[in-house]
Amino acid sequence: MHFRSLYRISFAATMLCSSIAFAQAHPDTRAADKMPTAEERANPPKTWIDKDTGHRVIRLTDEPGSASFYFNVNGYTPDGHEMVYTAPDGIHVLDLTTHKTRSVVKGMLHTIIVGHKTPSIFYIKPEENAIYKTNVDTGETKLLAKIPPHGNISTVNADETLAAGTYDEVDRPNEQFGHNDGKSTPTISPQTSPLEQAANKGEMMERRLAARIPLVLYTLDLTGNGKITPLLHSTDWVNHLLFSPSDPSVLMYCHEGPWQAVDRIWTIRTDGTHNQLMHQRHMAMEIAGHEFWGQNGETVYYDLQTPKGQDFFLASLNLTNGERRWYHMDRNEWSIHFNVYKDGELFTGDGGDPGQVAKAHDGEWIYLFHPELLKNTGLQSKDFVQPGVLHAERLVNMSKHNYALEPNVSFTPDGKMIIFRSNMFGPTYVFGVEIEKAKP
Repeated sequence: MHFRSLYRISFAATMLCSSIAFAQAHPDTRAADKMPTAEERANPPKTWIDKDTGHRVIRLTDEPGSASFYFNVNGYTPDGHEMVYTAPDGIHVLDLTTHKTRSVVKGMLHTIIVGHKTPSIFYIKPEENAIYKTNVDTGETKLLAKIPPHGNISTVNADETLAAGTYDEVDRPNEQFGHNDGKSTPTISPQTSPLEQAANKGEMMERRLAARIPLVLYTLDLTGNGKITPLLHSTDWVNHLLFSPSDPSVLMYCHEGPWQAVDRIWTIRTDGTHNQLMHQRHMAMEIAGHEFWGQNGETVYYDLQTPKGQDFFLASLNLTNGERRWYHMDRNEWSIHFNVYKDGELFTGDGGDPGQVAKAHDGEWIYLFHPELLKNTGLQSKDFVQPGVLHAERLVNMSKHNYALEPNVSFTPDGKMIIFRSNMFGPTYVFGVEIEKAKP
């Protein structure tokens, strides 16, 4: 395959696209006493009780370089019994009860998502420029469709009939994010997102946004005919596509770039109608992003800062009734990514180091959040935002984690554990922390 075509698949099948080879150049800024020991690298512990929180942590994978999915991408089978993860040799499955693992698909692939309807992992074979699915129980594998030239695929809808992605209308590969010099050869990885964030990510995002590359947001039929349906033509940088987990006709996407420079979060229907902005900015430097769906597919959640780096909320919009909620949190409790259990009963966050936007001095934790809506004793209107607060519980001390790798938290379907990835022992592994405190 031509280098540019191969790169484009590597680039675009990830959520924000820099290659593993590129990202590994990110310097490790941890203090010497926070670095993994030689013993931890050689024999990382399988389980322990965090002495600061009292919660049990379990290393769920044995493969160095293994990783759970990006925080808003479904990695769980519809019955809730298994989780798909990636490793350097391909795609694996973890039994969430026994913690036994098995290999499902070998090779250098890009995972897209685990189906909401069938126990299938959808993925891209870059050398074929094609989407496949494999049933993780039976191993049955099927070629679904070819990806258009200069294109990518990022998500699959709830009934598994459509995929969605973007394709460039002009060939300008040197202006793509993470590929500015046009020379470095990418490394194909099976991740849904780059394992580590590039050191000069902000600069590259500015360049890509300014390039104004004409592109098309489109759907791709997966039922047999491979039909391409354009939804939107744009010179904005369209990215982070994610179908509703329940409504196969609703697609969320973002205008990518520095958050203060874009109106980020949008939804559109698969017939190209109802292209709607989810959050309207009300002040200069207000930012919203890292959006994700509630499990019922009715609510969009996102990180909201008013303004950037000063005041922190987990915000939501219910698409059915229009209700907005803003849950306030302390600076130290802000997280790179949040996630939700069921329809807002609990939330989780992966914290952040002092170099993140919150500049938190004590934010390196995996958090469990208990939401509380504040009582309204004043005027009420359906147009008002409903205020609330998040009460934080610390689950895992992440001070030995290098946050160049984002932990990307998610709840297991039974709500008993929070899954995350970490490099606290050197290589990346998948971990789980039990929500209930360990018994003495």
